Amino acid sequence: MSGRRLVRFPLAWNGLIIQLAASVVAVLAALPGRADAPLAMTEVAAGVFVHGGVHEEASPANNDAIANIGFVLGDDGVAVIDPGGSAKEGRELRAAIRARTDRPIRYVILTHVHPDHIFGAAAFRSDNPDFVGHAKLPGALAQRGGYYLRRLREALGEGAEGSEIVTPTSLVSTRLDLDFGGRRLVLRAHGAAHTDNDLTIFDEKTRTLWLSDLLFVDRLPVVDGSLVGWLEELDHLTAIASDRAVPGHGPTAVPWPVAAEPERRYLETLARETRAAIKAGTSIAGAVSLVGQSERGRWLLFDEFHPRNVTASYKELEWE
Repeated sequence: MSGRRLVRFPLAWNGLIIQLAASVVAVLAALPGRADAPLAMTEVAAGVFVHGGVHEEASPANNDAIANIGFVLGDDGVAVIDPGGSAKEGRELRAAIRARTDRPIRYVILTHVHPDHIFGAAAFRSDNPDFVGHAKLPGALAQRGGYYLRRLREALGEGAEGSEIVTPTSLVSTRLDLDFGGRRLVLRAHGAAHTDNDLTIFDEKTRTLWLSDLLFVDRLPVVDGSLVGWLEELDHLTAIASDRAVPGHGPTAVPWPVAAEPERRYLETLARETRAAIKAGTSIAGAVSLVGQSERGRWLLFDEFHPRNVTASYKELEWE
């Protein structure tokens, strides 16, 4: 053996060495600036990538990655559609983009004000993109942003680090076309519906309609704008000829317009039975336990959000 000696450690040391190695790996993983693992993406149409959110409320275990988010590739750049619910998810989305292309990230589209769609925006600041939002989004962010950020920190703890409010640099009041090389996205601003600052995106190349939270599949729709307005917007949206739709929550892509039928049924039931409760003189508290109970069992997170929907609808419809 040329004088070399084989050093053997006591068996007890082996376990200690393994523990130390694991600790080093954990520390390295937590270091700022460490590369984040790319999000898993589904290519629902040529150049259109979606990451499916989980049907949960925000928690440290999910990093507020509860909404469908993604990006579209053009010949000259990339458009992000909703950067995610935290800076961490935003970094993971950016890593997924960089795993596929080095084209510049030209646009980050914020479809509406809700936290699970916007707080990943800070991860894209260094790309100097155009942050695009509804004309009413800045007002909504000014009114709610601080509260949403506090709630995110409460829900995620250290997982919320780096998450911040990013205000749009381009606003859409009616329609905006984004052309970034062989790909044109048509952005439309909608009236009060899910919120009062909803955008939809239509990719002309693949006839993909990105609806964000104007379409919920499997998970209960949340009324934060106008129940009546949402039903009106559905009438317009379902008239759009599209090969597929990307909902804000649910599968990464669904057939259109048939996928809107359960949501429409729920919203129509909510409107019809809330009006009946108001007409009968039922109090708002009484209406919560009566309205829409036929929908129980048809939606995930029904108990968490349906009472709030009834309350919001009652407050809207009692003034008709």
